[in-house]
Amino acid sequence: MARPNTQDILTSLLKDAKAAGADAADALFVENVAASVSYRLGKLEDIERAESHDLGLRVFVGQKVAFISSTDLSRESLGELAGRAVAMAKLAPEDKFAGLAPKDRLAKDVPALDIEDKNEPSADALVEWARSVEGAAMAVPGITNSEGGGATFGRTAVSLATTDGFYGGYAGTNCGIGVAVVGGEGTAMERDYDQASARHASDKESPEKVGRAAGERTVKRLNPRRVKSQAAPVIYDPRVSSGIVGHFVSAISGSSIARGVSFLKDRMDKQVFSSAINIIDDPHRLRGLRSKPFDGEGVANKRWALIENGVLRTWLLDSASARQLGLTTTGHAARGTGGPPAPSPTNLHMEAGAISPAEMIKDIKQGLYVTELIGMGVNGVTGDYSRGAAGFWIENGEIAFPVSEITIAGNLKDMFLNLTAANDLEFKHGINAPTLRIEGMTIAGA
Repeated sequence: MARPNTQDILTSLLKDAKAAGADAADALFVENVAASVSYRLGKLEDIERAESHDLGLRVFVGQKVAFISSTDLSRESLGELAGRAVAMAKLAPEDKFAGLAPKDRLAKDVPALDIEDKNEPSADALVEWARSVEGAAMAVPGITNSEGGGATFGRTAVSLATTDGFYGGYAGTNCGIGVAVVGGEGTAMERDYDQASARHASDKESPEKVGRAAGERTVKRLNPRRVKSQAAPVIYDPRVSSGIVGHFVSAISGSSIARGVSFLKDRMDKQVFSSAINIIDDPHRLRGLRSKPFDGEGVANKRWALIENGVLRTWLLDSASARQLGLTTTGHAARGTGGPPAPSPTNLHMEAGAISPAEMIKDIKQGLYVTELIGMGVNGVTGDYSRGAAGFWIENGEIAFPVSEITIAGNLKDMFLNLTAANDLEFKHGINAPTLRIEGMTIAGA
């Protein structure tokens, strides 16, 4: 017998929840398709495909809340699901901030974002992408081994319904390629990688370009040196500069602000970056890797300037964190089927600056150009920052030689204020930033 359509499943589940004693509820249905291929040293290693679905129900009994999820869509199982969820909620402690999103904030129109590629690549196409990306990397002189090339395709369909009358759904796809290779011999080996992803296969960078970039980056890292400890400017390559934006956005999560555990908790409407810096979150970017037409609670979302001319303008809020702070949700709720929503960004980027990376480097007598960061040494409460790093040493305005076994340190409050953005912004990931220069960081070397 054919499965009922998704809207009927969710509508029926919410009706059951109300009948079981819930005052309010919402239900989320997620369907996934994932295909992947791995290729190493010219041979196919693995090819996989998986299809799954998951259903999540959140129920409210007064100010008590419970979550339950299931992959069984039989009518018998769904009928029992709502009753178990309500029974769990009645035993839960009260949460004065619990509740559905405000009804007047629910999305009424669903924008067309073109995030689904209707043409799924065949298994043969994925194999060819993986073969080509590794082959291009291995063809670079100096490459001696491979950790493997890969290609992936995924499709996720999301449907959400609430007892306040909201129903919405969308689907998005993602295809990607990547490879990591090794250069050198014996104890003088180095590795690097490159990868690319896009919503539509036609937007993806070619395997040959990605593979060649991975090979060339690896060879450039051969024979690294160590440098003396000192304070100097640090340049962040675009591959790692997005991490700086990621640390910022973690610090403005409504959950952290409500708990008072963010180093930016008292900085609303104050200067956080230099006046040249703007940071934007845009859920409606066409074909954006994190685009979505509404948030995880059904709230209408929109483009936000998180940082405007260096000034912090908003927190990232879902409904619960907004209630804790006496504010209104900003439409940043994200969620899975088994737990509560939490604030999360969508397509996030720092706007490009006015100077080129070469101009940014040319006045540096001694400094570090970072291409890889290691470890997670960031204290979200104080802003203290310490990361392992590798990259290249700058001397007299030019890249001089590769370096490794370095630690860079500072405090994010100072780093943000002393940050300059270059003009080379590209949209390749969920979080994007141009090349960045940060003054006066501590570099610990030999």
